[in-house]
Amino acid sequence: MSDAPADFLVAGSTPLARLVAGLLAQLHGRRVIFVGESQATYRLPRSLDLSVAPLTRPESWALLRPSSDETARLITRIAGRGALRHIDPIFFADNAADREALAHCGQMAAGFGVAVEKVAPSLLGQGREGLLFRDAIRLNRPVLEPALDTWLAEIGVERPEISGLRIGLDGSAVVATSAGELVAHQAVLADDTAIIAWLPLQHWPMLLRRQAGATILTTPTKPLAAPAMVQIGSGTVLKQQAEGGIAALGSEDLAVFSGRLQALLGRDRQVEQAGQTGYQRLVSIDGGPLVGRAAGQGADIVAGLGMAGAFLAPALARWLAGAASPAEAAWFGARLVNRDANDRRVAEFAPPLSEARP
Repeated sequence: MSDAPADFLVAGSTPLARLVAGLLAQLHGRRVIFVGESQATYRLPRSLDLSVAPLTRPESWALLRPSSDETARLITRIAGRGALRHIDPIFFADNAADREALAHCGQMAAGFGVAVEKVAPSLLGQGREGLLFRDAIRLNRPVLEPALDTWLAEIGVERPEISGLRIGLDGSAVVATSAGELVAHQAVLADDTAIIAWLPLQHWPMLLRRQAGATILTTPTKPLAAPAMVQIGSGTVLKQQAEGGIAALGSEDLAVFSGRLQALLGRDRQVEQAGQTGYQRLVSIDGGPLVGRAAGQGADIVAGLGMAGAFLAPALARWLAGAASPAEAAWFGARLVNRDANDRRVAEFAPPLSEARP
């Protein structure tokens, strides 16, 4: 283990965090320390990794489409085709404002080569409208995460067993291990859990809020109309499980979400809970992503990229390494964590923040 400082410490438990750590090391020649545990093998899902999303900004689709293809090729090399699944997800809306936003999202996606189709109302329930996005890619985390861990070891990313982590106000990181301390010039807090755990309170962004999150797993029941469904007005995600149950993810506390789930799934579907968990997630005030150095000089944070975040990993790694294309630099530069809260030019359609708090 080298005594010289590493270039980056990347903290996070998601595929995005692992991919960014590995790309910084393998493609950009940086010395990287990675801190993060696996998610897929020991807890209920907290997110959906999908190559499409309810995005309203054309520049976001322009970035996501080529980055998704690049990510898929990388993952196939690392973990094989079993780490990816091609599915046709449905995004649906329940009221006039959400339907208008959904129609705009569909137009943007179609403009960038995504096949988008209207869903028959009979599949969604009364008063709902939906769009089906053809041939999206979903990450299969149980297969992907062990392969990513093996890849990180093979390319020399350090993964120490830590007893503590301190993030300096200048963005540096000090990792405490049984063998002593490791130092990195720049910390990257690449998911909600890492930001909540390690970001100094003095650097907490004005645009970022904590919000209750919940996941409920049902016993086998009537299947969904698609392998994954997203209610864009609430951000609720429904995932069909291989054993016949449904994993439902929402931005509410467990009591509220549990009470709403039966109505969302429909009265013709018997729903019994097989498991549940509550947690905290992070959201931005304007629905747009937040990236870059907290307070302009601290740790780099990555928040609000949403379900498509993992598919932006190659572009994000280039930006962190100072090797981004002009278009990538412009996209990330417009979404800095310390941007003006009143500037709505990068805002995205997002669920209301009534339950959110600093």
